Amino acid sequence: MISAIAWVPKGAAKAEPIVAELPSKEEIEEMIKSGALDRSEDNGDNGSEDEDEDMVAEAEKQTGDVAQALAVADALGKTSKNKSGTQLEDLTDGLKELDMENYDEEDDGIELFSKGLGDLYYPSNEMDPFLKDQDDDDSEEVEDMTIRPMDSVIVCARTEDDVSHLEVWIYEDLDEGDSNMYVHHDVIISAFPLCTAWLDCPIRGGEKGNFVAVGSMEPSIEIWDLDIIDEVQPCLVLGGTVEKKTKKGKKKPKYKDGSHTGAVLGLAWNKEYRNILASASADKQVKIWDVAAGKCNITMEHHEGKVQAVAWNHHVPQVLLSGSFDRSVVMKDGRVPTHSGFKWSVTAEVECLAWDPHTEYSFVVSLEDGTIRGYDIRAAKSDPSSESKPSFTLHAHDKAACTLSYNPAAPNLLATGSMDKMVKLWDLSNNQPSCVASKNPKAGAVFSISFSQDNPFCLAIGGSKGKLGVWDTLTETAVSGKFGNYSQQPNRPKA
Repeated sequence: MISAIAWVPKGAAKAEPIVAELPSKEEIEEMIKSGALDRSEDNGDNGSEDEDEDMVAEAEKQTGDVAQALAVADALGKTSKNKSGTQLEDLTDGLKELDMENYDEEDDGIELFSKGLGDLYYPSNEMDPFLKDQDDDDSEEVEDMTIRPMDSVIVCARTEDDVSHLEVWIYEDLDEGDSNMYVHHDVIISAFPLCTAWLDCPIRGGEKGNFVAVGSMEPSIEIWDLDIIDEVQPCLVLGGTVEKKTKKGKKKPKYKDGSHTGAVLGLAWNKEYRNILASASADKQVKIWDVAAGKCNITMEHHEGKVQAVAWNHHVPQVLLSGSFDRSVVMKDGRVPTHSGFKWSVTAEVECLAWDPHTEYSFVVSLEDGTIRGYDIRAAKSDPSSESKPSFTLHAHDKAACTLSYNPAAPNLLATGSMDKMVKLWDLSNNQPSCVASKNPKAGAVFSISFSQDNPFCLAIGGSKGKLGVWDTLTETAVSGKFGNYSQQPNRPKA
């Protein structure tokens, strides 16, 4: 399944990513000690002992099989010396056919160091068909690994057969409106991923970087460098535990200072204050991290249930939204985190939320019952007992509306995805939503969708079937008719 998707802005990735250096012996020992290489901590000591016993039994079985085979071979050898049976005759005939006695003698017609084709000389590698093909293969491989400035890059968190990894995809716009997609490289991660956020904070020096933050079932947040291939560990870990709990010792995990104590369910990077990352957790907390310093600056506890999602305002970057399983959305100002903020009650558990990129006043929230609600913060009331009515309520899906994404170029164009396997596009003009297009992308239950900032009408889609898809929404007549005039962006490649 694909649980999260993030677009990488064009030009942010290195043209030629570097290959990671192998970790030193000390680094490997530290990873083993910290449990970073463990597949799952659910497999307790009993499971490990059972596996060890099975391995020993298998080894003994193999040893016995080898001994038996040697005995049989020895017996056959003795038999072949004493008897001239059919098997021996067949072996003798075979050796005669090979003529091993005359193996080193040269045929009359061919010399070992001949002047024939074996001595053919080519003035250049380009003329040698063997070397030329090899050079072509090498150049094609280098070309496939090169990320061009016009290439779009998508990072998706994917899990298959209990193995989780980050896949870095290249999406190419070709001539005549065609496109091509392929996996450039991937990174194996230790825990089941739940959310991602791309960020360019220069963690490793320089002006900008190319990183992705990953929230998982663990209380830590891993940050990976996407410009490194075959990396085995994140470049930074925010929070987490110092030691793993074991069933024998019944030790509780010791959390690092400022760490979450539950799964990290939501992440949001602040594009204005590039070192700032917000996180939402099953521990009912919202945290604000300084990625450059690698520490938590602010912890907020204004929800009574698991916090599912967080989002920074595009126009006022200090303002943060959070949505929770306690059926509420809260708006807080990071400059005064002790203020209670503003609260909106909703009818079901919050799945996802997003600020409108075209206005600082509006946001939408998707719920577990399949509805989408829109709000105008100017109508918010400071009195917690007073309910603020939504600008609109949309019964968008038959099952949980897991994900949504605003179009960055076209005002009022919103995409929603659901457990009902459908992706829908909505025109929110005048707070009167109308569906302009819908599609079953064959992704299974849809968990994550995202419009591209560079190709604003390309919508990436991921779901339970684990197949990444990209929907060019301008191919829909209703979309191009209503919003086509916003497609003439200078950063959108011509078809």
